Amino acid sequence: MGAHDDLIENLTYDELRPGQRAQAVRTLTLADIQAFALVSGDVNPAHVDAAYAEGTRFHGVIAHGMWAGALISSLLGTEFPGPGTIYLSQSLQFHRPVRVGDTLTVIATVLAKDDTTHNVTLDCQVLNQRGEPVVTGEALVRAPSAKVLRPRVIMPTLHLFDPEARLAAWVQGLVQGPDRGAAVPCAVVHPCDETSLRGALEAAAHGLIVPRLVGPAARLEALARSLGLSLDGITLDDVVHSHAAADRAAALAADGQVAMLMKGSLHTDELMHAVIAEPRLRTGRRLSHVFRFEVPAYPRPLLVTDAAINISPTLADKADILRNAITLAHALGLTLPKVALLSAVETVTPRLQSTLDAAALCKMADRGQISGAVLDGPLAFDNAISAEAAQIKGIHSPVSGAVDILMVPDLESGNMLAKQLDYLAGAASCGVVLGARVPIALTSRADSAASRLASAALAALVAWGQARRGGPAGEAG
Repeated sequence: MGAHDDLIENLTYDELRPGQRAQAVRTLTLADIQAFALVSGDVNPAHVDAAYAEGTRFHGVIAHGMWAGALISSLLGTEFPGPGTIYLSQSLQFHRPVRVGDTLTVIATVLAKDDTTHNVTLDCQVLNQRGEPVVTGEALVRAPSAKVLRPRVIMPTLHLFDPEARLAAWVQGLVQGPDRGAAVPCAVVHPCDETSLRGALEAAAHGLIVPRLVGPAARLEALARSLGLSLDGITLDDVVHSHAAADRAAALAADGQVAMLMKGSLHTDELMHAVIAEPRLRTGRRLSHVFRFEVPAYPRPLLVTDAAINISPTLADKADILRNAITLAHALGLTLPKVALLSAVETVTPRLQSTLDAAALCKMADRGQISGAVLDGPLAFDNAISAEAAQIKGIHSPVSGAVDILMVPDLESGNMLAKQLDYLAGAASCGVVLGARVPIALTSRADSAASRLASAALAALVAWGQARRGGPAGEAG
């Protein structure tokens, strides 16, 4: 090893002696396995899939000695002998599998030198944390003849992202968590395509909802048969079309027969028109939509509001939109969520209404009219998401780089942001409408069954909170 961590130094052929040795220690992580599989193309499920491995003789095994063998190559190429080494051949035996969490010690020992060729034979061992051999064998290398002492090459950081897996893990944690409630009676409105019907049935299978399908009964039954899905034990409310389904679902919620609505394959405005037209579903708050995103490049869940309901919200509307988002953040376990009020710029500008509204909302928070969160704005998107961008611009913000809620100025900007996160940033999303007496799981007709399941989980979480409180947040009178 070199004298400094930022330098890399080799050992020349003349510096090597029989019996001389070096070692390195590495703990295996799931990210290591995934990266190895991506680079090598080895996607054998016994190596990369824990669920598969548990059903085989490789119980609990999700990697093998090949990864450990790669650690030998790393030691020889970077440290012992190091830069300039030419790897000629190897003979390795793989004795034991490697599991996530195993700590491996790689040891290379000089066995023999050939002064004619400058070839060096090394004994190689990889031991696990119990001292058991994982890999043993020999490697033949041509050692460098010239000394190398140079700065280490700075490699880019490898990020492995699977937002769908993060979303699924959140749903599973919610289902198995100690704070989950009973399955919520839910009217599923016009689930007349595969993804909306599957999403509802999967939510029921996870114990999140007790579905009540509202739509043309014959069409729903035919769809279920074609997909091999069972509707046994599920109540069907037979109505002729999507408008009637929306009206019927709103009436069921108003009558207290269901505690949650779930959008199927109808237009959002059809469902929302029926909800708004039913006075018994109103509370003291305006209705608004909140997305929950798992974004690959962002370390925490991100809420975005409102991208689906309010086209050009007034300041009073925005206050309710923000209160709804804060209510959801609290339900998700964030005691004091950080909110960025977005605009095109970070300075208050009279010609840009969104900056004035952001400043007013911050002052409302100062006066206690909006509570339960830390607000800052106006902030441009980069200043909200990146603490570094804010620092460069001289912005001192308590939310920059740690935002939980992004509040957009209007529906157009919110809708574009949400779809950019989905389709360009590879995010996974779910969404819910708040402000009515019951939460509404609201998704795009293009969303997958997994996204619909997650939206049902989000709405169920809100419904459980309402049941504990005895009513929705902001309920009138």
